[in-house]
Amino acid sequence: MASIHIDGLTKVYPGGVTAIDGLDLTIEDGSFFALLGPSGCGKTTLLRTIAGLEAVSAGTIHIAERDVTVLPPGDRNVAMVFQDYALFPHMSVNENIAYPLRIKKTGRSERTLKATETGTALGLEALMERRPAELSGGQQQRVALARAMACQPSVFLLDEPLSNLDARLRLEARSFLKRLQRELGVTTVFVTHDQSEALAMADQIAVMEKGRIRQLGTPSEIFRSPSNTFVANFIGSTPMNLLPGVLRGGTLRVGSASVGREAAGELAAWSAGAVDSGEVTVAFRPEYARVDGDGPLRFTGTVETLENLGASVLVTVRTGDDQRVQAVVPEGEEVDVGAGVHVAPVPGRILVYDARGELLRP
Repeated sequence: MASIHIDGLTKVYPGGVTAIDGLDLTIEDGSFFALLGPSGCGKTTLLRTIAGLEAVSAGTIHIAERDVTVLPPGDRNVAMVFQDYALFPHMSVNENIAYPLRIKKTGRSERTLKATETGTALGLEALMERRPAELSGGQQQRVALARAMACQPSVFLLDEPLSNLDARLRLEARSFLKRLQRELGVTTVFVTHDQSEALAMADQIAVMEKGRIRQLGTPSEIFRSPSNTFVANFIGSTPMNLLPGVLRGGTLRVGSASVGREAAGELAAWSAGAVDSGEVTVAFRPEYARVDGDGPLRFTGTVETLENLGASVLVTVRTGDDQRVQAVVPEGEEVDVGAGVHVAPVPGRILVYDARGELLRP
């Protein structure tokens, strides 16, 4: 196992394009760590700098307390699984798995034995003589993982390895990857733009935007308490309600709905006196809103659309002051389009952000 410590890392491409901007990050020994963010946020560039495939412009990278900033990839003891798996089409499964050992000049018999052992551990024993074109997407993914495992690295680097799989196979691969990482105990850095994958698999998540980390925390922390409106808008299978509001003399007003501090209870951090006045953004997840429910804030409007999510339904309500508020209700409990309803966020699940988009905390 090996920790990864990144200090002041910057990557600037020719033309002045900054992909990573003075980034500091520590990844603990044996953790499953996700780099999450939209396309172009710098997450893959960061992974490639850890691997040594990209030279850094400034800053340092330490793996297991060893400075690897200027070391070539082969001297870092890391293994990378690429989005397209990067298997050699003219080699068998056995030869693909053994290839890193061949590069290290391991003897033929030893590398064949190691490839067979690793392939068998991943359920590939019946496929060892096949070539990649004869394998399914899931089988190719396991070959790529076996190749990475065979050289027993101190760090696994996974660059969106599930994106080429269909939805059902992606769910199976997700469980398989998480179980495998637990069994091996190898520090793993996983790049994805899919927040559901990051939430399901990672011990820690770094949400990135424009080469910087906007929030670092556990999946639960990031889901329950996004530290800024960027993370709040990015995380969640359904879009978070983000409504403009204003604080005046301790009273929070959102459209025609309002609540005073004395009635807020556990409503949000503003009730503890962090901010007394100013423009704010009020946020709550549709999963934490109730149609025709009670609460310190209630939004009245008309059901505009219903979206079937399978076991639940996403209800979009257009309020009288032209705001869109969404709530998730169990299947069979949805109301008709055009019906008048109240939507009430669950107390304790409402977040308030200041004018800069930063979460107000007690």
